This record gives sequence, C-alpha cells and structure tokens, in this order.
Amino acid sequence: MAKDPRLKRAGVSGYNKPKRTPSHPKKSHIVVAKEGSKIKTIRFGQQGKTGDKTMTKRAKSFKARHAKNIAKGKMSAAYWANKVKW
Repeated sequence: MAKDPRLKRAGVSGYNKPKRTPSHPKKSHIVVAKEGSKIKTIRFGQQGKTGDKTMTKRAKSFKARHAKNIAKGKMSAAYWANKVKW
C-alpha cells in the first residue's frame, strides 16, 4: 500500500502522531487524524504557549472551556490540544 500523500505533506510519521511545527506562524502542532475511514489534517495549539502539565487554574479553564469540543474525539483540534499541550 502506498503511503498517504497527506502524511508526507504534513511531515508526520503516521496517523494520529502529532508533531511540532515551530516555523508555522500561528499553530504549534499538526496531526493527520484518522478515525475509521475518515482522515483529516488538523493544525492546533497556540504558537509559543506551553500547556501546564499540572492542573493549574489556566489548565482547568482550558479544559472547562473546550470540554464539548474535546469530547468530539480525535477529529477535533481541541482533543489534540488537550492531549498534547495540557
């Protein structure tokens, strides 16, 4: 099976493997998300902002504010931001 051109264009090693994009003007990460037969390239995360790995007020606010979108699963940017940055 030939490699998906979306993986090459995004520069990631495989599906559902997020990667940093330090040269992107706005977004800090990219991932080619795959759920079943659906495939989607997602850019997420604010450039230059680091997430708090401990449950600070800032992290708590992010999770509360984006809870609905995080719950949508792998096909949403909020899910990946929550997983990678927070």
